[in-house]
Amino acid sequence: MSVAPQSAGLGNGNLHNVFVYGSLMADDVVRLLLNRVPLSSIALLNGFHRYSIKGRVYPAILPVENKKVSGMVLKGITEPELYILDAFEDDEYERQTVEVSLEDSSEKLQVYTYVWSNIDDPNLYGEWNFEEWKQLHMKEFVGMTKGFVEELDLPESKTRVSTYESFYKQQEGDDNHPAYS
Repeated sequence: MSVAPQSAGLGNGNLHNVFVYGSLMADDVVRLLLNRVPLSSIALLNGFHRYSIKGRVYPAILPVENKKVSGMVLKGITEPELYILDAFEDDEYERQTVEVSLEDSSEKLQVYTYVWSNIDDPNLYGEWNFEEWKQLHMKEFVGMTKGFVEELDLPESKTRVSTYESFYKQQEGDDNHPAYS
């Protein structure tokens, strides 16, 4: 199989393809961030593992031999949208170029994804589960994302990590809204 001739996740007209594997697989989260839900394809990223993070409800990926991460490729992401995704992923993640295989065609694409910045993070464990996240955490995460988007255009906007921590700190006292997985 040949790799599509798109370098660094770029398509025509500076449109990007981005592999997502966590909260960004939820249309509600993407719609809040980008004001639309881009076309997407189910994809597989070989050579990585998706971890749960102690004290967080979203996942991290890091390179791990003989592992793979299922997710989606968001297609046709514009430069301004990529800026929003970069801000949302904050400094906890590094945007990197990776190769994924599309499930429907086995086509391989060079795309962007967000890899956890701290490769020696002791808070990474197990395997993060999207379906479990949707049931337990998506409603609150959508609320946190809404707060992030509202802050994004302010001159003194908070980082996504700061928004996340302050949002979930407010939720800690409420047993019906578990803050952590």
